[in-house]
Amino acid sequence: MSRRPRATFPLLVLLLLLMASTLLAARAETPYVAEKLTSPSAVPPPEGAPWQAVSLPDFARRAPGAARSMPSWFRIRFDGSADLQEPAAIYRPYLYGGGDFWLNGVHVATVPGSTDRLRVRWERPHLLQLPASAVRAGRNELLVRALPTIDDNGLRFPRVMLGPLAELDGVHDRRMFWARTAPQATVVACLIASLFVLFIWWRRPGEVLYGLFGLATAFWGIRTLTFVIEEVPVDRWQAWRLVYLFATGGFVVVMAFFALRIAVLRQRWLERGLLLYWIAGPLALLLLGAGEENAINRLWTGGLIPVGIGIVAVSFWTVWRQRTWASAVMPAALCVAVLAGVHDYLISWNIGSLWRWMPDWPGQRLFLLHHGANLLLLAMGVLLSLRFIRALESLEQLNESLESRVADRERSLAENFTRMAALERQNAASSERQQIMREIHDGLGSRLFTALSRVERGDMDDAQIAEALRACIADMRLALDALAPDDHDLRTAFGDFLFRWQTELDTAGVHPAWTIDMPEDAPGVAPHTTLQILRVAQEALTNVVKHARAGQVHLRLRQRDGTLRLEIEDDGSGFAPEPRRDGRGLLNMRARAHQLGGQLEIRNDTRGTCIRLTVPLAPTTS
Repeated sequence: MSRRPRATFPLLVLLLLLMASTLLAARAETPYVAEKLTSPSAVPPPEGAPWQAVSLPDFARRAPGAARSMPSWFRIRFDGSADLQEPAAIYRPYLYGGGDFWLNGVHVATVPGSTDRLRVRWERPHLLQLPASAVRAGRNELLVRALPTIDDNGLRFPRVMLGPLAELDGVHDRRMFWARTAPQATVVACLIASLFVLFIWWRRPGEVLYGLFGLATAFWGIRTLTFVIEEVPVDRWQAWRLVYLFATGGFVVVMAFFALRIAVLRQRWLERGLLLYWIAGPLALLLLGAGEENAINRLWTGGLIPVGIGIVAVSFWTVWRQRTWASAVMPAALCVAVLAGVHDYLISWNIGSLWRWMPDWPGQRLFLLHHGANLLLLAMGVLLSLRFIRALESLEQLNESLESRVADRERSLAENFTRMAALERQNAASSERQQIMREIHDGLGSRLFTALSRVERGDMDDAQIAEALRACIADMRLALDALAPDDHDLRTAFGDFLFRWQTELDTAGVHPAWTIDMPEDAPGVAPHTTLQILRVAQEALTNVVKHARAGQVHLRLRQRDGTLRLEIEDDGSGFAPEPRRDGRGLLNMRARAHQLGGQLEIRNDTRGTCIRLTVPLAPTTS
């Protein structure tokens, strides 16, 4: 384990001791004894009043069931010297209930006390400048009328420092910083941090540790308001104390939940017990009333100390399990916070053991918990920051791993794609070869074989042989135009087809007309599809020339929305009377339409014949 966590606890304690030493450092005169007189009178007691000697600081606890505490007068005598001439001052580290100051019979200052409408509790120190006319060169008498605290727990009167204003001003400023300015900064920082972290938790509900940290920070910011809010209307006092108790218990309980989460301990019964104890304090104050606040606060707050000790134990158990320096930050800060909490509890309730161990310390009433808790929250923030950094590092490693795996997969896919492209080209070439072979076999080969058979039998004369050869040549050209491996341009192939048929149609006395409606950006048509379409057109034109006795024929080729339509319309007399030949031609056209997945429609009436072929086009591959 690193040395850093071992040094954390001594460094934190040293920091708190240095803070306390700066508050105690002063060379002014500090009386240790005074005379006290309990009296409700607002004017100084007369000569001969029954003063009683007391040691400073003085604390008179109100006994349970006793009457309400009364104001008390304190008389302090001191000798004037050159150091107490203009400017001179009186410094009091605290004066919770307020009071009045008289010097040599002259009223010099007032610290407002509680009224019927307003309750005050002054957490700040008081520095009162003395008028030069009131300070004597010899014997001086300071009278202070101290008022009871607002919670009526008793009357506390500290040791008073008398000396030059310049010297006491530094002591006053240092205590003002730690007792008031630092809590103000804590409240602002805690509330801002809690809003930020709770927003993260709201967006990421699964991050429970962030939610607990945000709640702890919010509770501690609200609890620290007790050092900031010094004046509260009487009708809102109990509500404010309920909020204070709720925030105090909430901070400790949430810290316990945080420690259990860090230790990966989920004990439902323990969590429910902590929640019940948390609610018990504010609920008791609500039911019993403000008159029992001291008893509730003392007992219930004291019960939070074992909870804090249990949190420390769980944190050390976590360190023993994880054995990392990061896990040791939390118990080190917890030890400081728990010790500071015990210290503040002993001072708040004036428990005598602390007076026996450190006689001069409790009278200063320097509360350390709100500083120790700040260190604890800082430690929690460090743990969450480390957790966040580890999450980022894991995410970066995961991203690197994913990027590597994706790159490997991309390379594999590229190789597979290359192989598939090669196979597709081979398959396409093989398919084209098979189609060419099939077309040659079914078209040109069949015609040549039939013509050869008739010639061998002597069934054909020279004119018939020439016609058969011309048909074979036309069929060969048709196949070459359709299957040419250029750019699957049906428009060009159809134009060549019409050019060759122009002369034959003119010779037969048929006037041709054609319309080609195909967009310039229309997708290409597969060679096999082109060949089948041209064969249908050839078969239809052959019927027109040989059998229809037509004067005109109109060819329309249109391509729209993935559909190709071919129409061949003539003004002839219809089909020829030879049923065998006509039947075979129509059957061939229907078979080709079916092979292309299209439809063939035929209209045959007195107006002529119209053959319409509709073919859905599939994307072509180059």
